[in-house]
Amino acid sequence: MSTSDTPQGYRQVGEDRFREIVGLGYHELREGMVIEHRPGRTITETDNVLMTMLGGNDAPIHTDAHYSSLTEWDRPLVCSSITLHIVGGMTVRSTSGLTMANLGFEEIRFTHPVFVGDTLYAQTQITGRRLSNSRPDTGIVTCRTTGHNQHGKTVITFTRSFFVPLDADAVRDHTNY
Repeated sequence: MSTSDTPQGYRQVGEDRFREIVGLGYHELREGMVIEHRPGRTITETDNVLMTMLGGNDAPIHTDAHYSSLTEWDRPLVCSSITLHIVGGMTVRSTSGLTMANLGFEEIRFTHPVFVGDTLYAQTQITGRRLSNSRPDTGIVTCRTTGHNQHGKTVITFTRSFFVPLDADAVRDHTNY
């Protein structure tokens, strides 16, 4: 199979052997481009209990079904940090899979409650990029991510910035990615 026959999203690493591409480099992440992240992720009871307890958040709105049944929601809410973690994680494979470092999250907004059983989807728009002043082989990419549930309701939005390599292929070759 020739290089021109290589399936999209993969690179040829040997005869009849392909490796998935993880992450995009600076030159691949164009300002204005929108990436729809798939597959979606259904939130489970285990996600909510385990991650809430790992984070030390024992607020009854997340863990006490009886207490939560007395609120306007009538059931436990998934902790907002779980929503951020899962939606943010959904974006990594394509946007920052090759990142050298996360620089920050800003403008985090939780706009609709998330419940166990909801399926979340994400999309990211690249909103800016520039060459790094401190790392000559790196660029800084800024993006805006929106997470929504199975009904199309936006549940979270945030802006994130991170370092990415200017030469993604060199990083992939060097690191076995």
